[in-house]
Amino acid sequence: MSQWSQVQQLEIKFLEQVDQFYDDNFPMEIRHLLAQWIESQDWEAAANNEAMAMILLQNLIIQVDEQLDRVSQEKNLLLIHNLKRVRKLLQGKYHGNPMHIAVIISNCLREERRILAAASMPVQGPLEKSLQNSVVSERQRNVEHKVSAIKNSAQMTDQDVKYLEDLQEEFDFRYKTIQSLEQNDKNSALIKQEMLALQAMLNTLDYKRKEVLSKIGRVIHEIDVLMSNILTEELLDWKRRQQIACIGGPLHGGLDQLQNCFTLLAESLFQVRRQLEKLDELLTRLTYDGDPIPVQRPQLLEKVNFLLYNLFRNSFVVERQPCMPTHPQRPMVLKTLIQFTVKLRLLIKLPELNYQIRVKATIDKNVSTVSNRRFVLCGTHVKAMNMDESANGSLSVEFRHLQPKEMKTSAGSKGNEGPHMVTEELHSISFETQVCLYGLTINLETSSLPVVMISNVSQLPNAWASIIWYNLSTNDPQNLSFFNNPPAATLSQLLEVLSWQFSSYVGRGLNSEQLNMLAEKLMGQQVSYNDYQLSWAKFCKEHLPGKSFTFWIWLEAILDLIKKHILPLWIDGYIMGFVSKEKERILLKDKTPGTFLLRFSESNLGGITFTWVDQLENGDVTFHSVEPYNKGRLSALPFADILRDYKVIMADNVPENPLKYLYPDIPKDKAFGKHYSCQPNEVSKPSDGGGKGYVPSVFIPVSKIFNDSTEPHSPSDLLPMSPSVYAVLREHLSPTAIETALSSPYSTD
Repeated sequence: MSQWSQVQQLEIKFLEQVDQFYDDNFPMEIRHLLAQWIESQDWEAAANNEAMAMILLQNLIIQVDEQLDRVSQEKNLLLIHNLKRVRKLLQGKYHGNPMHIAVIISNCLREERRILAAASMPVQGPLEKSLQNSVVSERQRNVEHKVSAIKNSAQMTDQDVKYLEDLQEEFDFRYKTIQSLEQNDKNSALIKQEMLALQAMLNTLDYKRKEVLSKIGRVIHEIDVLMSNILTEELLDWKRRQQIACIGGPLHGGLDQLQNCFTLLAESLFQVRRQLEKLDELLTRLTYDGDPIPVQRPQLLEKVNFLLYNLFRNSFVVERQPCMPTHPQRPMVLKTLIQFTVKLRLLIKLPELNYQIRVKATIDKNVSTVSNRRFVLCGTHVKAMNMDESANGSLSVEFRHLQPKEMKTSAGSKGNEGPHMVTEELHSISFETQVCLYGLTINLETSSLPVVMISNVSQLPNAWASIIWYNLSTNDPQNLSFFNNPPAATLSQLLEVLSWQFSSYVGRGLNSEQLNMLAEKLMGQQVSYNDYQLSWAKFCKEHLPGKSFTFWIWLEAILDLIKKHILPLWIDGYIMGFVSKEKERILLKDKTPGTFLLRFSESNLGGITFTWVDQLENGDVTFHSVEPYNKGRLSALPFADILRDYKVIMADNVPENPLKYLYPDIPKDKAFGKHYSCQPNEVSKPSDGGGKGYVPSVFIPVSKIFNDSTEPHSPSDLLPMSPSVYAVLREHLSPTAIETALSSPYSTD
């Protein structure tokens, strides 16, 4: 079943979440019509490879054209209209930046997987629940309402300033007219009446000046309150959501809404600034005793400039954290001399700033790290922000060709001699620029979340564990000494994040039973895990009891095994995976003989085994577990084919496949049939020609079950043998000879 088919079967509350991230950037009708094709492409890789993204975009347009031809024949006018609109969108919006559509589709597919995983959970995880708090949504709506009200107030004040200017011009004209009269004329009764009228106008001017200044003051106060409280919280919430998304959590949105708020506030502040400049102009033409402008205007202008400085400084954000294109699902882990990408955005989108802001990238600037290693950034580290590269027209810049290079240091100052392992050393990439606008010069600086620098890909698993732990445990964006004393993590939150690793990396998250098994492996059997705290050392540094590896390395090896060798079976949900040997036997003991389940090895890194239930002649139930298959053996033979062709020899019996039903009662071929690489080979005969009359051979996994469990194990149970060859052997060799050749290990794993 395709991922999209699974999405369509979700409950309405989950479908509403899906509806939220499909918009004009990637219309849902395209997702629906091209579901199979879209899911078969590697959008994650294309998101960091421009050439690959361009090819996928072109192929996507071709797929749309084919659908357009089909619906044209069906004369479906509405669908024809929509597909033409989508085709125009794809060509016009993404032709200059094909990686953006790859990022959008990759994010949509990932978010679908996360929602599918969440739907399989009995309750929503604590982290995800906090991110979807209704109070947050209400605050977002409140911010948008207040920003809109402020914008309207500033525009209304514009009209008041214009009225004040017109009133002053009329006063100025009438006053100058009287001043031009001869002295005798000024003593007339008419002129005295006019002078009284001018005094009344001056009183009105004074009142209006005070009124305008009061309104400007209120607008400034409202902006100040909004920026200091609600908008700051919104920005911090977005940054926290970004942290969680980086470690596999829900897709973080809301940046476009924040950009709209920041931009409207900046426009309102600049509008107020122009109003104050106009008041200064009016002041030069007319002033009087008790004039409020020279008293209040300097203070108001200073406050406006202060708010503009703060608004710009907060608007400079890292939109997409540093990430190597080769490992798109492991952001913030960077390898020396390997390119990475990072994207920044200025949330104040003003046309006057297009191509006017140059951003410079540096590493570990003015930061004291716990590492003895020092790095420099090679490649293009200065670029201009513009509105042309982003499909949504945001004012942004993307660095695509940066490379970290380790600097040579004095002898004896190597990184591994510091207080931490290399994978626990945190570094910071900083970005600085300067905005010059309307007489203001504002220096801006921001930094990425802490990154881990590795020199060998073998360090990647532990480096990623550090990134997970940091972003799970703190919302501090720059605590580079975090691992001096890493805090414990709540087990319930950690389990949720571990499920995200599976949903984001291999397309299917973990259910509550699987998570309970992981909890037992970490903490031992407990009544409840909700309040338990897990230390960093237990997660990533201490070996599991009786093992030569840590919990995280064991789990990471399973993720790698799934990704490279058994992904379709995992996505279909046919691999129980995380189940203890004790629980396995409880599940199987009352099942039909031949019922089996698939689980990951607990004693071998990156191994998967299957256990089936059998019944002895005396009625007793017995269980058999095959030696775990690792990536080396699975590279030689697909796992689905192993399940199909697996044979067992017992005594002198003909080899037979003991695997009949996948737990609980799914016929094996029904579960795995679509994943078989080919049909089972029949016994073949040599061709009559003789020249090419070879008997075809295939790899068949064969196991020998000994009556005496103390017999020695063979190092392998995977032998290259065709059915026809085995038939010949049966005719010419004794059972003892065959037993010698076909003995199979059985693991207690």
